[in-house]
Amino acid sequence: MWMLAFMQTSSGDDAAGLACCGTFFFLIVAVAVINVGLLVWVARDAKARGMDGAAIWMLLVFFTGIFGLFIYLMSRPKGFLVNCVSCMNKRLAAARTCPHCGH
Repeated sequence: MWMLAFMQTSSGDDAAGLACCGTFFFLIVAVAVINVGLLVWVARDAKARGMDGAAIWMLLVFFTGIFGLFIYLMSRPKGFLVNCVSCMNKRLAAARTCPHCGH
């Protein structure tokens, strides 16, 4: 009887540990997915706004996280993005030429 009670307690602890490990793994994967999505967004936004060095902005955001994103948002050219008539990529409405096709 004592051994059966010990086994039930032990398996309950294992299940709790496994649930905790699963939650931790899920959080790590979720943070990684959000980080990759953020890096892709920064690169596409920098290119659409005609900024040189989109890769450098990506590295800044990658290594500094939310602080680097704040720096990027404060230093990027302000304005609305519209679709280019020629290539249908996003560009600044105030830009004279499209950074993608030059039209």
